[in-house]
Amino acid sequence: MSTIDQDLSSGELLERIAAKEAEVRELRARLAAWEARYDATPTRAPGRPEVAPGSAGGGAFSTLSGVEIQPLYTPLDRPETDAAEARFYVERLGFPGDFPFTRGPYDTMYRTRLWTMRQFAGFGTAEETNARYKFLLGRGQTGLSVAFDFPTLMGYDSDHPRSLGEVGRCGVAISSLADMETLFDGIPLDRVSVSMTINGPAIILFCFYMIAAERQGIPFEKLRGTVQNDILKEYQAQHAWVYPPVPALKLIVDMFEWCSEHAPKYNPISISGYHIREAGSTAAQELAYTLRNGFEYVERGIARGLDVDEFAPRLSFFWDVHNDFFEEVAKFRAARRIWARVLRDRYGARNAESWRLRTHAQTAGVSLTAQQPENNIVRVAYQAMAAVLGGTQSLHTNSMDETLALPTERAVQIALRTQQILAYETGVPSTIDPLAGSYYVEALTDGLEAEAEEIFREIDTMGGVVPGIEAGYFQREIARAAARQQREIERGERLVIGVNEFQVEGETLEIPLLRVTQEAEERQRERMVRLRESREQAAVDASLTRLQEEARRGANVIPAMLDAVRAQATLYEIRHSLEGVYGAYQEPVFF
Repeated sequence: MSTIDQDLSSGELLERIAAKEAEVRELRARLAAWEARYDATPTRAPGRPEVAPGSAGGGAFSTLSGVEIQPLYTPLDRPETDAAEARFYVERLGFPGDFPFTRGPYDTMYRTRLWTMRQFAGFGTAEETNARYKFLLGRGQTGLSVAFDFPTLMGYDSDHPRSLGEVGRCGVAISSLADMETLFDGIPLDRVSVSMTINGPAIILFCFYMIAAERQGIPFEKLRGTVQNDILKEYQAQHAWVYPPVPALKLIVDMFEWCSEHAPKYNPISISGYHIREAGSTAAQELAYTLRNGFEYVERGIARGLDVDEFAPRLSFFWDVHNDFFEEVAKFRAARRIWARVLRDRYGARNAESWRLRTHAQTAGVSLTAQQPENNIVRVAYQAMAAVLGGTQSLHTNSMDETLALPTERAVQIALRTQQILAYETGVPSTIDPLAGSYYVEALTDGLEAEAEEIFREIDTMGGVVPGIEAGYFQREIARAAARQQREIERGERLVIGVNEFQVEGETLEIPLLRVTQEAEERQRERMVRLRESREQAAVDASLTRLQEEARRGANVIPAMLDAVRAQATLYEIRHSLEGVYGAYQEPVFF
């Protein structure tokens, strides 16, 4: 009995004991409810990525020593459960699949299905990248992720003068429906989830993808996947934009609206912190800026008249996973908690699917080094583990050679094997959120949440995200954080192995590199010539005229854009047509 309890009357003491017992009973009741949901959900067998078709459930999970692993551990697994700990657990952590989703967005997490292993890939022509995709799928990859070349990212055709020398260099060149069809030739789009990392002209590539699926005979409603389509972070960090913010946001809401009706399994946006972090932000800035961008998209959808519970369940996220292991784990947990609370309490979402923050993750490209590139394998392994302990739904692991060139097949296979070893050999996915209750991890989670809330207030005082972009707020804050980190490395205050410590004198590069030749650009240009010669130009012109008319009257442009794609209009032709209505964005000078 504590000193405080000794000062209480017997009645007060009994009342306090009853209150403590009530806290523990509440935790037991919540656990029982979760266990009922868990028992009603099929689980995978150890060593399998997901529940086998027709299976009622998998076997028991155990350690290498044969000790059975429970799917979830809580304060009730301690010899004695303190009432304060029980209350904290119920209010701040909760159970997997339950508000506030700190411990994961789904009841059974990796016990039912492992994360999607989705390697980001693309180079040269659509034919070359198609071969790489088939190589990856043949080695156990479970999802595809398209890396586009820089002309495509900016909305230029491969034969545009501004594309000269860049075609296929940092990703695959996709300028038309024909290119998109070639990219997925022999890959059934109703069976593979495809993510596309593109933003400024995202709506155009989305339409290419939809019609490529249509040509395969696949209905839109069967398609699963994601297009990044997060234009706000482009203005803040990445700089691959096309249109000014207001019309660009309008196009994104067009996609929310259209997908809700026609492609309900498809995620029309992946709200991305990755590029914000890669530009140099802190973990808290990545967390806050990304979530605040997400709230902006929600507000734009609601302003259109959309029901938040119609489109919010298809909003997904994309986080960077950097070197600070525990901070990264905490970031995922804090993100889920903030998103759930704000969607429910501020925007009035009532569907639990709207509250669940689902996310992709990618290991930190900015952490890779050209020096001693084999060290990158180790960095990536730790980062991947942090993502899984944080509860990611899909994951890309960077290849060791990506700071030097696009990855070779061998480097990509090592990166994929890193995920497979994590999934099948380490035991990390065997129990849900195993770091819950760690004093350090919980303090980090709470601290990141509090810091993000403070940043939200700063942004709100400026009038929101778009005014903040126009004032250069995000760009300046990210630049300051990046400069601080660089100074720490240059002064030796923060060690980077092989760069400012443990260098090897006279070291030479000993790993093979992928070379993209000029021939890829020449083949792509020839392909564009053949396309323009074979199509019916009058139909192209008519479809682009209709697209402009729909844009001018403020209609949802996707139906008209799909028709333009069917007529074989190219990427730049569609981009240029909309520029005639919306204009082109030019960044103000902030520094």
